[in-house]
Amino acid sequence: MEHQLWKSIVALLDELDNPRTAAVFDFSHKWIIQVWYWAVIHDRPVSWACQRRHWPLPLRQRRLPSDATMSRRLRSAPVLALLKQMERRVTAPAKPGLFWMIDGKPLVIGGCSKDKQAAFGRAAGSIAKGYKVHALIGSDGSIAAWRLAPLNKDERVMAKRLLRESDIQGYVVGDGNYDSNKLHRQCQEKGDLQLVAPRRYGPKRGTGHRQHSAGRLRSMALLENPFAEFGLRLLRDRREIERQFGHWVNWGGGLTGMPAWVRTHRRVHRWVQAKLVLAAIKRQLISTTCAA
Repeated sequence: MEHQLWKSIVALLDELDNPRTAAVFDFSHKWIIQVWYWAVIHDRPVSWACQRRHWPLPLRQRRLPSDATMSRRLRSAPVLALLKQMERRVTAPAKPGLFWMIDGKPLVIGGCSKDKQAAFGRAAGSIAKGYKVHALIGSDGSIAAWRLAPLNKDERVMAKRLLRESDIQGYVVGDGNYDSNKLHRQCQEKGDLQLVAPRRYGPKRGTGHRQHSAGRLRSMALLENPFAEFGLRLLRDRREIERQFGHWVNWGGGLTGMPAWVRTHRRVHRWVQAKLVLAAIKRQLISTTCAA
């Protein structure tokens, strides 16, 4: 699988409109990214990929950048733009959809870590330290938008940013954490977008005396009327997002956990971005193989 993923990354870079590398650089942007993905595919630090002995014999003849060069070039604007272009090519929705799921996946690190940009927050049934990937995902596994934030960041705040930068329509389904008048109002302002989320404190608590957005009233009507089969079916289908998160992690080289060398928001974001690209390519390879 590692060899297939590597070949797919090389082919993807050849397809993209790569920015021209300035003459002052000894290594092209494409080669810098290939070295980066060689480390990510094997779950190793960048310094490991900068050593010739860790490459197969046919590729050992190529000159490798140093660890310092990789660190500097991976922060440069052309390389970051090319990484983003790769991500959108393989993870963005290929066609418009009408059903979207929104949720967050915790990325836990050790509680004794000195990473000042990580934070303590609620993970799966416990309090932990780390980050969280907030994602807006389609039923086919495509990612309309995603963000990385410390673990204590409110999911509703991140959802506003996801909805603002995405161009989708239809139904966005989330759990009770996303039941917010502000989110419902934002979906309403985007046009053909309806947020469906169960009431945060349950249907028996009433609605109080404040004014509610039309989107929130519509969500309550979908889930709490005597013939709520359609709304309840949307909530049942939302469980698919857990399976999509499972596809990110349930294979060797997946987004299983944060290695000790991946710390601070910038490095974690770059690592997660690469893992999402690899997970999407893996899904395409499996579907192609099964179809054949």
